[in-house]
Amino acid sequence: MLKKNIAIIMGGFSSEYQISLKSGNVVYDHLDKEKYAAYRVHISKDKWVYIDSDNREHRINRDDFSITTAKGKLTFDCVFNAIHGTPGEDGLLQSYFQLLQIPQTSCGYYQSALTFNKRDLLSVLKPYGIKSAASYYLNFGDPVDEEAIISKVGLPCFVKANKAGSSFGISKVYKKDELRKAIENAYKEDDEIIIEAYLNGTEVSVGVIKYHGKTKVLPVTEIVSENDFFDYEAKYQGKSKEITPARISIEQEKQVVEMARKAYDVLKMTGFSRSEFIFVDNEPYMLEMNTTPGLTTESILPQQANEAGIGLSELFESAIIEALR
Repeated sequence: MLKKNIAIIMGGFSSEYQISLKSGNVVYDHLDKEKYAAYRVHISKDKWVYIDSDNREHRINRDDFSITTAKGKLTFDCVFNAIHGTPGEDGLLQSYFQLLQIPQTSCGYYQSALTFNKRDLLSVLKPYGIKSAASYYLNFGDPVDEEAIISKVGLPCFVKANKAGSSFGISKVYKKDELRKAIENAYKEDDEIIIEAYLNGTEVSVGVIKYHGKTKVLPVTEIVSENDFFDYEAKYQGKSKEITPARISIEQEKQVVEMARKAYDVLKMTGFSRSEFIFVDNEPYMLEMNTTPGLTTESILPQQANEAGIGLSELFESAIIEALR
């Protein structure tokens, strides 16, 4: 059987560069080497390179996303997208690969761009009965009216970069005089901001994947942060407990699974996704959706797949099978 050539793209242009390298290497280590010839491709602002087994760099030809090797030109049957943040999670690379007609494992360019924009995602899902926190929007250069913000979302509230992941550019604000500093912090990551009411309740994360051609919701994970909220430290430096399956009622589970499935299907998603919700009076409120979620062994989606009896090799292979379908 001829092995399929798979480019695992990792890195990217955002603050999530290192986390993405970690995810990409986990995919590389777990892909079935009997079936796939896997190639690690680092994408950064400066260069696009294939890293060989001796850690040497080979330039990617961006005209057709190929590499020139000693044996000649190498092209790819499929791209496994492990880039968190831009350009792998916001539609840029999805469009590029679609133009080149190379299948890739994450969702389409429109879905990527939409879900990467928290404000747009939540407003598109609202008519489908998917609830979200009261929010206030700011674009860079807008006047900051603290009174108007607080009267809309109350205190405490969350100030977030609209298009960023891994909790970069996010602050929890308790007092009016902390608002401006939080807004400046968020503007370091993006020129758009979303300020949201604080929702007090159980936070859960729900993975949804395409599996054997069908939408499959994975077991729900409960997030218990030791920090004030599920921030970068909580996500990546062990300052949180992630409990799978979540300690929620059967009714709560049924509701959030239905919401996550509905959001995935309404948006015509493909590939992996992980959505965050908070329960308020037993009702799930959506915070965001990630379309290239973390794939390290500690990451939530692999934990959920494992709970569902799907090992990493099978999880990653399923994404390639769906992309090639």
